[in-house]
Amino acid sequence: MVTEMAEIHVSPGQEESFIKAYREARELVAVSPGLRGMRMTQSVESPTRFMLVIEWDSVEAHEKGFRDTDRFPKWREALGPFFSRPPNVEHFDSVEEES
Repeated sequence: MVTEMAEIHVSPGQEESFIKAYREARELVAVSPGLRGMRMTQSVESPTRFMLVIEWDSVEAHEKGFRDTDRFPKWREALGPFFSRPPNVEHFDSVEEES
């Protein structure tokens, strides 16, 4: 499993509109094969900063199951207008020991 973390900065004053757009577009990602879970969080200290956290079976599941589909351009079309800069997206592996 890998965790995708996308740091998203939205234009000031657009936070509520961005949240509404995310809630409407969320299903575009949620139906992706290989997706284990997702959530969007908003910074308390910097309310224009959001962190999208998605757990995938693998990086390939993210790329092939979502990024390479017709759902990805729809996702960017819905959320992109709110970005104040391009999101920073990275994939992370857990360093926890298996129990």
